Amino acid sequence: MALNILYRDDHLIAIDKPAGLLVHRSDIDRHETRFAVQLLRDQIGRRVQPVHRLDKGTSGLLLFAFDSETASRLGAQFECDEVQKTYLAVVRGWPPEAGVIDHALSRRHDDYGRPLTNAAAQPALTRYRRLATVELPVAVDRYPSARYALVELQPLTGRRHQLRRHMKHIGHPVIGDATHGKGVHNRYFQRQFDCARLLLACVEMRFRHPASGAALALRAPVGDAFADVLARLGWTRLVSALPTPPAAR
Repeated sequence: MALNILYRDDHLIAIDKPAGLLVHRSDIDRHETRFAVQLLRDQIGRRVQPVHRLDKGTSGLLLFAFDSETASRLGAQFECDEVQKTYLAVVRGWPPEAGVIDHALSRRHDDYGRPLTNAAAQPALTRYRRLATVELPVAVDRYPSARYALVELQPLTGRRHQLRRHMKHIGHPVIGDATHGKGVHNRYFQRQFDCARLLLACVEMRFRHPASGAALALRAPVGDAFADVLARLGWTRLVSALPTPPAAR
């Protein structure tokens, strides 16, 4: 498969990672044989180093460095929560118009999916904004109608699975999340919209260029089945007209 390259210079490269693709090998998905690192290396004929992660089910912006110094500088920005990341998600129910989720999270697996034990909970913050709502006249769960919302999410810290776990924590799990969501709603989206993926995508990233220090803003389109859901719910124009989000810090 050919990966969609969103940005490239002498130091780094950014792709639009499709949903369902692992960044690198993981013990959780030992049967997988395709990884973003390998596919990108084969596509451009150069070695690359991932500097952050996206969950297998999450699509969108994924950064790689061409050398260890660039990887170190970008990694430091991620470690210090200096990279501003913006995601879009479809969630169950109607969350408040805006807010900040302050809920500590413990790390459950290492970078390769191996279980961790006795990991202490770490502070975790997520800023969210409700962009649109819909109420469908169908009894998906125990109510006579089903409510869903499109939300913009900005993780202010970088904990594993933070957005998915935080949305579950406030009672509005991301649609398509088999671990933290609710199966009856996930199955409804599979039947009604032919969408079996996690409806979470990283659509914008802002950081300092590791070589020049200049501010760099990258964006990724919402594609595949996620885009089809947005179109079916009448949210396509709203997403395309979204202004640049305010700075997270």
